[in-house]
Amino acid sequence: MTDGSYSSDVAFTPSVKAVQARKGSRQAYARMEERGGWQTRITPDLAEFIAAQTSVFLATANAQGQPYIQHRGGPAGFLHVLDDKTIGLADFAGNRQYITQGNLADNPKAQLFLIDYANQRRVKIWGEARVVEGDVELTKTLMPEGYKARPEHVILFTVAAWDSNCPQHIPQRSMPPTLRRRSPSATSASRRWRPK
Repeated sequence: MTDGSYSSDVAFTPSVKAVQARKGSRQAYARMEERGGWQTRITPDLAEFIAAQTSVFLATANAQGQPYIQHRGGPAGFLHVLDDKTIGLADFAGNRQYITQGNLADNPKAQLFLIDYANQRRVKIWGEARVVEGDVELTKTLMPEGYKARPEHVILFTVAAWDSNCPQHIPQRSMPPTLRRRSPSATSASRRWRPK
């Protein structure tokens, strides 16, 4: 907490807190805030979970506040933890709408939503993102080795706060081993990771 604010204020606005109070959950979240709130740095367990993912949803909003969610995917390891505040990925060529890139030009606020259906785990990460174009070395560093895709640019995401959800209502899905693109350690990493 600094100056009466909490890391969870990124999501728990005064309006959200009013709804929580009306519906009876504000007291529990206030206790969570008093204990330090949500994490603001990437922990080793979270880094391992991120590295194991083959899919992520990236939420942005334009200057008018209209939200947009874009799926990004690749082999396990396509998301890179660069330090305890930064996640990077090579952004592959796709449908060429560039909605995410346009939104980030107007509004850097963004969220990553990671979900592991097989192990019923999910993490929400709030922060700011930016697009980096023309940095050949950074793109090469973030490009998954041997992956057949064309990187157009890099997205760097700076973490403000993160939270994990309970597994309730996450459908347990799994693919046959022949269809999995996950690394052998992905499942074990997800099982070891536990929300704090």
